[in-house]
Amino acid sequence: MLVSALLGEDPPALPVAHLVALAGLFDITPNRARVALSRMVASGEAVNDGRGLYRLHGRLAERRLRQEASLRAEMSPWDGSWTMAIVTAPASPAEHRAARRRRLVSARLAEQRAGVWIRPANLADTRALANDPDLVLWTAVPEGDPAELVANLWDLEGWASRARQLGDFLAARPTTGPHDLAPGFELSAAVLRHLQADPLLPDEMTPEHWPGWALRSTYARWDAEYREVLRTWGRSVRPT
Repeated sequence: MLVSALLGEDPPALPVAHLVALAGLFDITPNRARVALSRMVASGEAVNDGRGLYRLHGRLAERRLRQEASLRAEMSPWDGSWTMAIVTAPASPAEHRAARRRRLVSARLAEQRAGVWIRPANLADTRALANDPDLVLWTAVPEGDPAELVANLWDLEGWASRARQLGDFLAARPTTGPHDLAPGFELSAAVLRHLQADPLLPDEMTPEHWPGWALRSTYARWDAEYREVLRTWGRSVRPT
């Protein structure tokens, strides 16, 4: 919960009083909230400026950048080629393999088979994988119908159905006061997680009436209202 709260801020920093009070909306005691913050600092996920201000750090700060990129959904023109990432690393511990998988999923590649990850080459973010010592990157053009390949790699119908559902939830749950903050917080986190799973396919392979842009637009309006209520509430809990 504390991570999500910081992820939603720009910059990603909040006073301890605000974070503790926000935790109280979820029936989390002040002591538990402070312990969680201390553990985040100890693990390198946050830093404390010594004056009670906590800021995201390390992998969580990187996660926020990915979240912002997911909202912008910036894509490059597509020339029909695909990015292929081949895992060349020797056998490694499960924790290392899981971290590598997270990197590939975050770059919106899909696993075609064990050790082979692919996607249309229309995202600049995938270039960062070229610096990954576990991978070798190739540019390829698959044989056969690319639309069929896309359908096998991603559950497009399932993603679209959930996106429309979340859009309906946003439309039906305006934020009018502090009592809406906790359920709105959970809804916001669900939307952001779902948008990060959008494969961001080229227009040529995006299904008709794809709800990705509609969800982003609806969320932007909803989030502006939510943030205004949150700021008003936050002023009441911060020390003067």
